Amino acid sequence: MKKLFLSALLLLPGAALAQFDPASLAKVQVKSSAVAGNVHMLEGAGGNIGVSSGPDGILIVDDQFEPLVPKIREALGKLTKGKNKKPEYVLNTHWHFDHTGSNAVFGREGTIVAHKHVRTRLLNGLESAALGMKIPPAPKEALPVITYDQGLSIFFNGEEIQVTHLPAGHTDGDSIVYFTGSNVLHMGDLFTGEKYPFIDLESGGSLEGYLRNVEQVLQTLPAGVKIIPGHGAISGREGLENVAGMLRDTVALVKGKLAAGKTLEQVKAEGMPEKYKSWGDGFIKPDQWLTIAYQSLSGQKPGATKK
Repeated sequence: MKKLFLSALLLLPGAALAQFDPASLAKVQVKSSAVAGNVHMLEGAGGNIGVSSGPDGILIVDDQFEPLVPKIREALGKLTKGKNKKPEYVLNTHWHFDHTGSNAVFGREGTIVAHKHVRTRLLNGLESAALGMKIPPAPKEALPVITYDQGLSIFFNGEEIQVTHLPAGHTDGDSIVYFTGSNVLHMGDLFTGEKYPFIDLESGGSLEGYLRNVEQVLQTLPAGVKIIPGHGAISGREGLENVAGMLRDTVALVKGKLAAGKTLEQVKAEGMPEKYKSWGDGFIKPDQWLTIAYQSLSGQKPGATKK
């Protein structure tokens, strides 16, 4: 897996490489925060890790990068008071390498569970025009061994953990994970805080699908729920509602400009409303966000000649 990880990183664009190169990862500290009930969140580099720790052992949601495995283990050991550092289950919210990078290690020790499209995409890899990188196929140890179409439940550490597939959003293999007793929802990259999200159009993602998924979650969101985002700080309903508002505004804005015959360059030049200025401080910048929106709503493929 180390060679796989390094070969993917070497093809990353500069901004992403600065965050995820091995030298930078060596300096990363994995921080644990209590969320509610049995659930904690680990922050390091890449996607946030959800952790259920209790009498049945450890279950994790997503697993960041392989070079961080020793630090992830150390954090897990602190939660179990040194009794266990190996997860029984690894749930992948989607296939991206910053959420599945440690699969090959943890997959030799526990059971990887994910939507069927996650297994397919890990198995096949991807050459991404949008990211300017090539992700090679994952080794056997990194592949999910339990897959599903719509979802499933795992009964672990005294609560039902509901895993639900939401299609064509961030990717075509997205799942959310709800810890019913703890009242904690891990949304993967269907929620990345109040920053512009990356929507992977080449992996079946869709701006309107992403909005639909967020609105669906809001319709059924339990009172007082704590939300673990794919990236960023622990949140709640208000943060997700703000994302839904931004998505609705983006769809309306870009559809209007498409109807007026505006080109992508014109749309980027006119920009997003001023109230969303701070949303561009994350990984995805305003020009990138508008490019994703324009391509998704117009059917233009990533990497196509921009006009």
